[in-house]
Amino acid sequence: MIGSAARVLIPSSIAFALGIALAPVLAHYLYKLRAWKKKSGKGHGIGGGGTPIFDELHKVRETSTPRMGGILIWATTLITALGIFTASYLFGEPFTSLNFFNRSQTWLPLMALLVGAFTGIIDDILEVTRGNGGLRLRTRLLIVAIMSFFAAWWFYTKLDISSIGIPFNGTFDLHIFFIPFFMLVTMVIYAGGTIDGLDGLSGGVFSIIFMIYAGIAFVQGQVSLAAFSATVAGATLAFLWFNIPPARFYMSETGSMALTLALSITAFSADTLGDGIGVAVLPIVAFPIMATVATTVLQVFWKKVFGKKLFRIAPIHHHFEAIGWPPYKVTMRYWVITLIMGVLGLSLALVGGH
Repeated sequence: MIGSAARVLIPSSIAFALGIALAPVLAHYLYKLRAWKKKSGKGHGIGGGGTPIFDELHKVRETSTPRMGGILIWATTLITALGIFTASYLFGEPFTSLNFFNRSQTWLPLMALLVGAFTGIIDDILEVTRGNGGLRLRTRLLIVAIMSFFAAWWFYTKLDISSIGIPFNGTFDLHIFFIPFFMLVTMVIYAGGTIDGLDGLSGGVFSIIFMIYAGIAFVQGQVSLAAFSATVAGATLAFLWFNIPPARFYMSETGSMALTLALSITAFSADTLGDGIGVAVLPIVAFPIMATVATTVLQVFWKKVFGKKLFRIAPIHHHFEAIGWPPYKVTMRYWVITLIMGVLGLSLALVGGH
């Protein structure tokens, strides 16, 4: 019988090793298929205006570095999960102890990961082949809304969850409003996927966040959920190995959409379902993602109300780049901030638990 800590760490290590092995193969085919944008820039930013500063900063790399590197993350996670599941069925122990397929803890996060992955890859393929910006934003938002509604409905009706944990104060029951709240949180986290804008940035941020949630789930006794989160973190670290400047490939929508949907549902799964706190600390643990959303919203608001920009460019990591910070400096400082805030959120979840 394998101990609980090993049940979390071994799948994560397998995912990392598998990702390192598969990345060169993926990179080979992405370059062979010339899977990059045919025209650099965003075209039109949020709010309808052009994005000349962003276009100038990224005019070369966007048309020579492949997209769809996020395939490595979700494919490695899925292969690891299915491989362990199959081995447990065929051979029993020790694979049975490592199997983290669990109806109450991991089915929904895995489903969210795959829904985001396949929606994102369609968007990426359209972007690469047609150069028309991929799927319309409203189409992607509709898919996120449907997925989040289904997950919220499942929590509310099948798992009898309608409350969230509040640090040092028990739980707060939202009743039927739990469903729209769940959907709102998922939408906000998905909007934070635009953090995928600099080499190494999103990979470092997401790997830390998922490892923090692995810690939260583990302490609460949700070993399967902890193993899932750690496996995603391991797969993301393998991606990061090849995404460190200069990036071999970009995560793009198939990676960021998969990770943001999985993150939201993981946070809810680590909440009252595990008699703990997962959602209330999400703005802390995922602080860089929340800052990405907040600064984008502030930029649009400022332009609409005051007729000028608050930042040179939004989200704010591009603002730092625009004022002269080297991209690697922005990226590494984001990693530091994510780690500090993650540890703070983990501490709050553990100390302020029920």
